Amino acid sequence: MKITSVDVFECKFVKDKVVCVRVNTDEGISGFGEVGLAYGTAHHAAVGIARDYAGYIIGKDPMRIEQIWESIFRNTFWGMGSGTVIAAGMAAIDIALWDIKGKALGVPVYELLGGKTNETIRAYASQLQFDWGDVHRNITKPEDYYEATKKAMAQGYTAVKVDPIGVTNAGIWARESNDPSWKMRGKMSAEMVATGYQRVAAMREAGGKDLDIIIELHSYTDAITAVQLGKALEPLNIYYYEEPVHPLNVENMLEVHKNVNIPIASGERIYTRWGFREFLEKGAIQVIQPDVCNTGGISETKKICDMANIYDASVQIHVCGGPISTAAALQIETVIPNFLIHEVHEGAIKKEVCELGKYSIQPVNGVYTVPDRPGIGQELSDKAMAEAVNVYTFK
Repeated sequence: MKITSVDVFECKFVKDKVVCVRVNTDEGISGFGEVGLAYGTAHHAAVGIARDYAGYIIGKDPMRIEQIWESIFRNTFWGMGSGTVIAAGMAAIDIALWDIKGKALGVPVYELLGGKTNETIRAYASQLQFDWGDVHRNITKPEDYYEATKKAMAQGYTAVKVDPIGVTNAGIWARESNDPSWKMRGKMSAEMVATGYQRVAAMREAGGKDLDIIIELHSYTDAITAVQLGKALEPLNIYYYEEPVHPLNVENMLEVHKNVNIPIASGERIYTRWGFREFLEKGAIQVIQPDVCNTGGISETKKICDMANIYDASVQIHVCGGPISTAAALQIETVIPNFLIHEVHEGAIKKEVCELGKYSIQPVNGVYTVPDRPGIGQELSDKAMAEAVNVYTFK
């Protein structure tokens, strides 16, 4: 079998962007992958790296996944430096190759990774500072956080995640605000700490003692403010504390871990095994969050998860993209023994995102059953491909 062409799709998507690849072969089997940095402010970089690597793999045997991964990593010069753009491009190709291999052999990818360890996949509702449901909006009042939590629980979720200080009291997303009273670095005001606490306390009241609440800080805080807020939230029994400091600063992450009695999580902006190594060796994070679509694909994410298991670190794969991202994550999560929980992002439940996938893969009562279709179990829909803003084909 040989790779004959690669299509790069800039999918039409109202709020953010999704960039996917389709790797085609001379036996009529195609595999789909996703470039995980298309959201945020990196859309054109996502398209560019997908185009670069598309041309690189033409003529290669798609069944030799490890060989192709190593070839891109070792032989493209920038590959060994890794980083967001490079690892995301590698990820898209790698996921598509696993999809091809599963389809060629007639089995789900999870069978090729060792078979199921987890029959079902517990999920959580993510980013409740934007509410939960059909409408994306910044919420401010504790009662809004209470209601958002109730909405998620009504759908069967037993865990939620929130950035309690991501939205200012004026309803502005913090990184877009110039409000001097909303200072997340140096030292928080007593009012700001109280606001974060009150919002989370309202969620605890809504969910009772059995609801797991995850705190997300998006690395907007530094070690001082992260410790300040974390210690205030300790009495609310927080499940884990995500990205409290710069995502590549091991020592600062460790400083927060030593001073806050909540497990520390990070990983969506840590790339490849080489990136995770020091965090695990120093015990700086207890929950790793690699993103399959930006840390090197299924091949690399599985290795990262296995490495984490040596250090008793649990895994919550970061999922913040389109349906391909969700499907690839589920294939790994059902296999690994140190799986903790799956992320369902607030943006991913929107109709326009769901329609990008050929198949409906949704949690029921907050729990996924992993598809048993050959490959990753998901493809871009005909509608998504037909309505793509741009399609680039390489032969």
